[in-house]
Amino acid sequence: MPRPYWKGYLKLSLVTCPVAMSPATSDSEKVRFHTLNRETGNRVVSQYVDSVTGKPVKDENEAKGYARGENDYVILTDDDLDSVALDTVKTIDIDKFVPAESIEWVYLEKPHYLMPDDPVGHEAFAVIRDAMASDKVVGVSKLVIGRRERAVVLEPRGEGIVLWTLRFGDEVRPEESYFEGIDEEADPELIPLVQQLIKQKTSRWSSDMVSDPIQESLLKIIAEKKRALKPAKKAAKGKPDATQGSNVVNIMDALKKSVAAELKSSEAR
Repeated sequence: MPRPYWKGYLKLSLVTCPVAMSPATSDSEKVRFHTLNRETGNRVVSQYVDSVTGKPVKDENEAKGYARGENDYVILTDDDLDSVALDTVKTIDIDKFVPAESIEWVYLEKPHYLMPDDPVGHEAFAVIRDAMASDKVVGVSKLVIGRRERAVVLEPRGEGIVLWTLRFGDEVRPEESYFEGIDEEADPELIPLVQQLIKQKTSRWSSDMVSDPIQESLLKIIAEKKRALKPAKKAAKGKPDATQGSNVVNIMDALKKSVAAELKSSEAR
């Protein structure tokens, strides 16, 4: 199990238990590239440079600055930043509960796994988790992550709890401004055909549904280059799709053909 990203306390009124938190997702498996100097093959190093003198800035001389005018900044030290630390740096104090289905998905940002960090706290952790699960609610709290206090929700999941950081309200764009021009009502005769397609295409969720074909292709190219030590051959271009060139489609015919194709495919299996 990866090293915990954060350690602190989960608190509900007078019930408190030590907990640890780890990110539920990882980018470590993604293909990553280094920037190189094509002529020498050496890596390119980035560094902070003084915009006026052009000289590199040492780590100990870097500081946070808030602009109050052109080329005029208020400098904040690490002590200044630490002085505004809140209780939520080390404590997740649940002060509200809301129905689990009431939180719009667009506000959910990043999931983390929350688990007890001490055997003594297992019972308190389990009581909070199971009570939320029984009432079908999630806990709402706040937590300081990266010097910013974030709103979070705690969702019971199996033996543990998933903590989701939430996007700030001003980060979420209102859907009305995008959907207000959609006033077309579906033809009632088309609905059953779409429902047939949905039924034929419905299956259990699998992580294979979110595989990354681009990354898989990149890994193949990299493997070929390792073996051959020469540029990989470009794939031959496919023939143009004969169906392209016309956007005029009879929806009823298209749906009927889709249903028929799916039925034929199902029978073939």
